[in-house]
Amino acid sequence: MEIGERSESVKENARFPARRKSEDQFVQELKIPVYRGKHNFVTHLGIAIAARQAKAYRLSMSSCDTCVVRNRAICSVLESSELHALSSIGRSIKLSKGQTFVWEGDDSLMVANIIEGVFKLTSSLDDGREQIIGVAFPSDFVGRPFGTKSAYSVTALSDAKLCVFSRRDFDSFARTHPELEHKLLQKTLEELDRARRWMLLLGRKTAPERLASFLLEISEKLGGSSCDAIGKPLHAFELPFGRQQIADILGLTIETVSRQMTQFKKQQLIELPNRTHVRICDAAKLNDLAQAAA
Repeated sequence: MEIGERSESVKENARFPARRKSEDQFVQELKIPVYRGKHNFVTHLGIAIAARQAKAYRLSMSSCDTCVVRNRAICSVLESSELHALSSIGRSIKLSKGQTFVWEGDDSLMVANIIEGVFKLTSSLDDGREQIIGVAFPSDFVGRPFGTKSAYSVTALSDAKLCVFSRRDFDSFARTHPELEHKLLQKTLEELDRARRWMLLLGRKTAPERLASFLLEISEKLGGSSCDAIGKPLHAFELPFGRQQIADILGLTIETVSRQMTQFKKQQLIELPNRTHVRICDAAKLNDLAQAAA
């Protein structure tokens, strides 16, 4: 496809103007010149080529030695010289809350390590209905390496920072560094295990058990936002989701989520300073509830 031609994903921008706006914001954040073509649509191919050619406009790569997720991200298995080689093909970018890094169905051109922030992974039906199918946290790897299409959208739920690589450059690097491929496989299998646990949650757990499991997972994931290889769960944190999004993730109604939150508060399992902040008061009892312990 020549630069400026409209791919199928770009044609969809005519039906989804919010997507075009998000891409414009994304390009502006990268601060690189991008060819827009005769229809004034930003093409993902244009973004990729501009990013590779305009080195003077690239955002500088953060030092790997001071990276806060260095010991937990997939690059943790690399030696210093290998890290230097990997950093030479990457760059650090910042996204604002609501910006989309990858669109479902688009060509897989970029992959990234999450340095800061929380992302939702979503899939949509043709009529526009959206389902959150996953959540990504610091040290998680997003994008579709060794593939041609993105299976889901990746959207920032908070201000975020990413370590971004061209998918082709990353694939080539990984093929010559088996330790990195092994770590990526390990991460993938962990996500597969998590997906299977989530099937159990949605299929068999009650509303209180689902919400308890959800709060403990958020606590654990956000607690890992440090340079430690094994992070400690946070006892107080800000929810990256609204009540309706939590309901969608857990297969509940917003009324049930609100009611269970209030019930947990009455049972002194949690405190709710406001609608977005949660403080876990009794993690042991919350875990017993999540595990359906007698």
